[in-house]
This record gives sequence, structure tokens and C-alpha cells, in this order.
Amino acid sequence: MNRQAQAAVLFLLGAGLLHAGFTDLYLRYVKAGLRPMLLASGVVLIAAAVATVWYEWRATRAQPDADNHAEDHADAHARSGADAHARSGVDAHARSGADAHARSGADAHARSDADAHARSGADAHAQSGAEDHDPAHTHHEPRVSWLLVLPLLALILVAPPALGSYSALRAGTALQQPYGYGHLPAEGPLRLSLVDYAGRAVYDHGRSLEGRQIKVTGFVALDHSGAPYLVRMALNCCAADAQPVKIGLTGRIPPVLQPDAWLEVTGTYTARRTKDPVNHGPIPYFQVTAAKPVPTPHDPYDETWNN
Repeated sequence: MNRQAQAAVLFLLGAGLLHAGFTDLYLRYVKAGLRPMLLASGVVLIAAAVATVWYEWRATRAQPDADNHAEDHADAHARSGADAHARSGVDAHARSGADAHARSGADAHARSDADAHARSGADAHAQSGAEDHDPAHTHHEPRVSWLLVLPLLALILVAPPALGSYSALRAGTALQQPYGYGHLPAEGPLRLSLVDYAGRAVYDHGRSLEGRQIKVTGFVALDHSGAPYLVRMALNCCAADAQPVKIGLTGRIPPVLQPDAWLEVTGTYTARRTKDPVNHGPIPYFQVTAAKPVPTPHDPYDETWNN
């Protein structure tokens, strides 16, 4: 992978993150509160790609000037070597023989040695300069760097669905005791998140729910015996750490329930509860008086459990 390929991969990854961050796609991977960090990461990757292209362009532009300087230096070195060798050869032969023979022999020998020395010096210098600027001798990043393309393809081509009943039934309930309970309106039906209802039903023993009509939304999960649960997957950070919070359904349950179908159930609090067979965590029940299918919500995960 050369520098141009690195810049292309960085740019595409950054663009993919920005695309996910500006649409609802990011909600399949991380909680809504991490959106600013996701967008900032995309901007940083695109900036790194632009900087890589800029520095590579500057290096390419500077290379012809360096080559010309190397050639000029080689020519000067060759000329100086030839002149010095010629003068040395002429003086030595002139002293040891006759003037005419010395001049003719010295000139011929000097020219021959000077040419050879000049050619060898020029060739060596040119070869050294060529090796310094030869693209074939540049260091490339390992081919394993191409694996960076896989997350990009997964982000664009294989956007996963939100976790559903299959994951919920294979993990124990993640219900945690809240630090406190929000204020509820004194009149009218209560529209609660599934996690809020479960926390109040188990740890507050339903004191704030007694005698109130309640509406809760979640997706359906059926255990091996066919018992129905209403579930929301709770996030701490991202989809990789999502865990289910479950409530059991009793009362006027629809006769046909489809796993992963989203329902809005209306009913009341009941003190009945059971234990999750996976981790023996508490699962409260909800007394259903009416139920209706609803579309998958904008954000299928619940973040209220760790607030």
C-alpha cells in the first residue's frame, strides 16, 4: 500500500463515519450520545487523508529539482577529476622521457585515464543519486494495511439490524437498581420506558405505579416454552455491550405473537415476578389490557438504565 492508497482509504473511512453520523445508521453501532465523537473522528480521518496527499505532492514536485542538482554535481566532479588527472599524468611522463614523446604519450595517457576516471566518478555519483530518488526503493506499508478497507465495506454494505430476541434469550437480564426515580405526572396514563417500569416494579415494589394505567413499548421474545417477554436492549456504550432488560407479559396477550415484532402494551402494574433462567436476575410482570403493533423506533436501544 503506497501513500496514495493510504490517503484514499483514510478518506473513505472518514466519509463513511460522517455518513453514518449524519444519518440514523450510527444508532446500529453506538449510543446516541457518542454522535459528536463519531463526527469528529470522521473529520480527523479526512484531514489526515488530505495532509497525506499534500505532502506526497510536495515530495513529487521537489524530486526533479533534486535530480537536476545531482546531475550538475556529477558533471562538475567529472570535469575536475579529469583536469587534475591530466595534469598529474603530463608532469610525470614529461620528467622521465623526451619532450616530444612525453607530450604525445602524456596527452594520450592523460586523456584515457581522465576519461575513465570521469566516467567512473560520474556513473557512481549518478547511480547513487538515482538510488536515492528511485521510486522502486521507496518503502511501502505492509499489505496487511488493506484490511482497513473491511470495516468500510461492512459499514456501507452490511449494516446490521438491531439486536433482537435471539440475543435477548441467550443473555441474562441486565436490570440494575437505579440511583433514583424521576417524577411522574399525577394524572393520566403513564408512558414509561421498559427499563423504567422494570426498575420501579422490582426495586420500588411498584409504589409509584399502583392504580395507574401504564404504556410500555418493546420487542417480543418467546422462550423455549412459548412464554412471552417484552424486551429492550440496554446500551452502556455500543451495540457490542448491549444487554437485555425483560418484563413478562400476562393478562390479555394477543393470541399470535411474532418474535422481534414491536408492541405497545397498555395495562397495569402487577406484583408477580420470576427469575431469568440465564442469570437468575429479577423479571417483573406487566398486566396487559391492550396491545398493538408499532413500527421499530428511531433508536431501538434503551440508554436509560445507566443514566
